[in-house]
Amino acid sequence: MKQHVGWIAGTAAAVLVAAGAVTYAVADGDGDAGSTPSRDSADAGFARDMAVHHQQAVEMSFIVRDRTKDEEVRRLAYDIAQTQANQRGMMLGWLDLWKLPKVSSDAPMTWMGMGDMASGEDGALMPGMATNTEMKKLASLSGKQAEIFYLQLMTDHHKGGIHMAEGCVDKCTVDVEKGLAQGMVNGQESEIALMKDMLADRGAKPRP
Repeated sequence: MKQHVGWIAGTAAAVLVAAGAVTYAVADGDGDAGSTPSRDSADAGFARDMAVHHQQAVEMSFIVRDRTKDEEVRRLAYDIAQTQANQRGMMLGWLDLWKLPKVSSDAPMTWMGMGDMASGEDGALMPGMATNTEMKKLASLSGKQAEIFYLQLMTDHHKGGIHMAEGCVDKCTVDVEKGLAQGMVNGQESEIALMKDMLADRGAKPRP
């Protein structure tokens, strides 16, 4: 299992190294970025929504690192937090470059044609996001219980993130943003498989 976590760590490091180049590529007009995306485009919508989605993953990861001494879970949580914080910064940076707002009055997922599906109940604004109640529960647990709940929440979170990223791959027009979205799909699918194994090691399963 440690080999799998090490591979994830290597992938996270590669993402961090490439981040500056990708951001520069967008600023420099690489791909199809010659025409700036509009405020209601899929490119802008994905950047705004995924920035919010990623922020919660970062918060969950820092919570569990304070709630367990298990090095395997702590390492995975650190990798997820670093990768998603970096990607979040890239997406917010693109919005700045495009001179577009980082928030919108539109409902989350409107750019995917799903604006009427996000209830926002108890803080869960988008698919896979944990509720405020679940976040408080995670912060109240410790040891093995915290590890299991984190892995279950993050599995759900990744599934929702993959759905959104696939939407960008299909609808976004900026090449490097589509490439980042596809990278999210690939990376999070690998982490879901890893987390399933980690849950099994702890006598648990992903939530249905």
